[in-house]
Amino acid sequence: MAESEDTRDEGEQPDGHAVPTEDAREIAGSTEDAALEAYEEAAEATVDVPPAEPQASEEAAGEVPPAEPPAAEEQAEAAPAAAPAADAAPAADAAPGPEAEAAPGAQTEDEEWEEAPARREKPAVPGAHLEVDIVPEGVDPLGRGETQEYVDPYALVEAEEAVVEEAEEPQEADEEVLTEPISTAAIDLASGARYRATGKRKTAIARVTLRPGSGTYLINGRTLEEHFPRLTLQRNIRQPLETVGYQERMDVIARLHGGGISAQAGALRHGVSRALLEADPNLRGELKRRGFLTRDSRAKERKKAGLKKARKRPQFSKR
Repeated sequence: MAESEDTRDEGEQPDGHAVPTEDAREIAGSTEDAALEAYEEAAEATVDVPPAEPQASEEAAGEVPPAEPPAAEEQAEAAPAAAPAADAAPAADAAPGPEAEAAPGAQTEDEEWEEAPARREKPAVPGAHLEVDIVPEGVDPLGRGETQEYVDPYALVEAEEAVVEEAEEPQEADEEVLTEPISTAAIDLASGARYRATGKRKTAIARVTLRPGSGTYLINGRTLEEHFPRLTLQRNIRQPLETVGYQERMDVIARLHGGGISAQAGALRHGVSRALLEADPNLRGELKRRGFLTRDSRAKERKKAGLKKARKRPQFSKR
């Protein structure tokens, strides 16, 4: 047992772990001291930076010998200290100590406040200094001294009124001509004279007979007021005879069937107008110009398959 203990290495312990020797401890202490010294040197270098000497020209001339490269041992000692030095440099730059002096040429807060830039002025509006020249009505704008009638090109209201007045004058004249009875009508009012014609409107048909009389209307055995109670329809039916001027010298006998009350009134007026042509063919121009001979071809549009009426469609349902 004693031999085995003697044969153990001096640096080994009974449990098998190595024990550092005195040389290893000195080397470890020197490396820790070197890192600490490098950190302190870097901090002092960031605070107090000596001005660089102009050596570029001297080295270029060959007077100063070039710097010798550092030894391998110094590089090995500076390597572990590079990381803490790099971390300390930006911290020292960001927060310099109170003893740090201000850089030459820097301005204080008071000087910056005094030298604040002036406010920007708005550019002047071109032509703002000019005066407005107002030319009164009736004065020459060129100042030639001659009074001329001033015409406002923007007076559209007056021009429109003038155009409307010009357009209304012939219309009023035409209305007066249309309301006046035809003086050239020459109808034979013999006792046995009968003038027959047929008028149509929509599905209504009127067979009309004109004869000399006192201006009475007999429609399907009834008077005009009984068959057509509306005054508008009565006025429309009397228009052809009033235009000719025989509203009190001829009687109207008519047979109506089909259509409604309004369609029958239009058919009756159309039939009376055609009967007047039978009495005097020379009335065609005047009656046609007033629209009494025109067959009103308007009718109700037929219902289509799939629709409720002529154009009305059933409600669309998406679902």
